[in-house]
Amino acid sequence: MVTEIVVDYRPLWAILISLIAAGLIILSDNRPNLREGWTLLAGLGKVLIVFSMIPDILAGRVLEIAPINIAQGIALHLRVDPAGMVFAALASALWIATSLYSIGYMRGNNEIHQTGYFAAFALCLSATMGIAFAGNLLTFFIFYEMLTIFTYPLIVHKRNAEAINSGRKYLAYTLIAGQLFLVSIIWTQSLAGTGEFKPGGFLSATLASTGTLQLLFFMMIVGSAVKAGVMPLHGWLPSAMVAPTPVSALLHAVAVVKAGAFGVLRAVGYVFGPGLLAELGVAEILAWIAAFTIITSSLIAIKQDNLKRRLAFSTIGQLSYVVLGVSLLSPLGILGGIFHIVAHACMKIVLFFCAGAIYVKTHKSNISEMVGIGRQMPFTIGAFAIGSLGIVGLPLIVGFISKWNIALGALQSGQGLYIAILIASALLATSYLMPVVYMAFFKKNDEFAKYGEASSLMLVPIVTIAVFSLILGIFPNFGAHF
Repeated sequence: MVTEIVVDYRPLWAILISLIAAGLIILSDNRPNLREGWTLLAGLGKVLIVFSMIPDILAGRVLEIAPINIAQGIALHLRVDPAGMVFAALASALWIATSLYSIGYMRGNNEIHQTGYFAAFALCLSATMGIAFAGNLLTFFIFYEMLTIFTYPLIVHKRNAEAINSGRKYLAYTLIAGQLFLVSIIWTQSLAGTGEFKPGGFLSATLASTGTLQLLFFMMIVGSAVKAGVMPLHGWLPSAMVAPTPVSALLHAVAVVKAGAFGVLRAVGYVFGPGLLAELGVAEILAWIAAFTIITSSLIAIKQDNLKRRLAFSTIGQLSYVVLGVSLLSPLGILGGIFHIVAHACMKIVLFFCAGAIYVKTHKSNISEMVGIGRQMPFTIGAFAIGSLGIVGLPLIVGFISKWNIALGALQSGQGLYIAILIASALLATSYLMPVVYMAFFKKNDEFAKYGEASSLMLVPIVTIAVFSLILGIFPNFGAHF
């Protein structure tokens, strides 16, 4: 079957709409309602643009546009393929939920620097769309580094010493790894004469020695794995939890760590390809690094009393499910890895939103301080329970679908031992998440009698995404075909 390639400007508009909105937000600095209106309008516009392309992708078309030549023979190339569409649809839909939540959080917590916050958020979504729709390595890198820069103001939002130190740590990790990524891209371009993504990869064993290709692979993976939080490159992620909760949701669910996981997917499936990686023997090493990260981060999560830090270490482990899935090099493993990008985003954004709602209402951030809170915030803690059970992998919640496919992918590739990693991770997730639910619902504490649910601007996104996690767990093909 010949793929139909269609020239289309919609990928470019999906990037530009939030870029334009960022300028309008800054110009509306003294008019909060207008500023927030631009955010919501841009979010709605982005969703409409992105989702309008889904019928074309389902029909087997590939949409592309190359508006600018970066260098001789290299264009800023945007291409919409199925993998990119999954990431773009996810990020654009969750931006609307995060924007609504952000308005409630910022108002309820009387946060300062709100204009800069909303502008930087919009810029991050432009970069995320560019990553999703990048047609070649250099285009991917440009938007990848833009995301790094645009996220920095959000991490240092509070402008105190802790926030600034966390921001510096974030830049140190991501920019250094980014330069390694750039070197790998230039090297790849010089070897292959192209950097255009191709299903199944465009590199071959004849282009260089085995050692050279192995080194090139790990350089490219390090550049992506830093944002994905794969150990031992994860140190920036728990530190970044000093940022406001909606920023934590951005880092963990909408953009940053997902961009890292997506970069691993592109490197494995669209640069090197499963065939070459099997010859090189490097995918198995990556799979074991992912397995180590899954178990170790879960053990660390158990010891965290601060709820956001516990969720941060959970993310480090859960994103390595994506890395593990694609490293199996089997069709079902890769499918499970792609779907886990969606599954984890839905579950983890609910958990972080719940943490933020609790903080806005009670100013409590430690789990030990949340005994009995579920009786006063039943919808919030109920949603937290759904997200937690999804992380564990309970059937009928979205997390089960992705983990089941990764397990099948392990069997398909003859590496059933990884199923034991998945089971151990599920048990560990139960031990660090479900006690929070138990303490909140089944222990009494009169201290929380004066509190109630968060504002509807925060509660509606929480409940909506929790319900959507159930829908996707029952109907995983809802709205598309995976």
